Amino acid sequence: MLKSLNISLTIIIFIIITNSFISCKNQKTMIDNTVVKELDIQKYLGTWYEIARYNHSFERGLVRVTANYSMRDDGKIKVINSGYKDSLNGKFSQAVGKAKIPDSINEPAKLKVSFFLFFYGDYYVMELDKDYQWALIGSSSDTYLWILSRKPQIEKKLYNELLDKLQKRGYDISKLIKVDQKKS
Repeated sequence: MLKSLNISLTIIIFIIITNSFISCKNQKTMIDNTVVKELDIQKYLGTWYEIARYNHSFERGLVRVTANYSMRDDGKIKVINSGYKDSLNGKFSQAVGKAKIPDSINEPAKLKVSFFLFFYGDYYVMELDKDYQWALIGSSSDTYLWILSRKPQIEKKLYNELLDKLQKRGYDISKLIKVDQKKS
């Protein structure tokens, strides 16, 4: 009887520990990175201004950041990201890459972007204005996040609404860096 009690107790402790690890893991990744159901890539093409982003080494210190998308002859999307280091008087920086939509039928808003050879990263269009005037971009994890707009500035009310959307999705909006888009 004592032996079966020890086995039962061991099993219960194992279940509790396993569940606590699963719970911790789920708490860390509890973001909603679902994407919009439809994306008209032709409407999405053109220039987007970076309003805010999570800090990344590849964009650190860049201001007046834009992303320009256009179609390539091979059906992929040409991506040109550019900005200025630390100020508009700073060094101009530009990265040219490519993007593709692996499943344009079922998940047209889940793109893959590459700036180096065949290494692709996620580009998820999570929220999109019906007139394609702003977009919230994420990835398969909570590591990357951007607020994009067709204009260099957006109204404070809209910005707060977008922050609210991101917060409801589980993103840490305190990590967002507002990007200086002033012309001078």
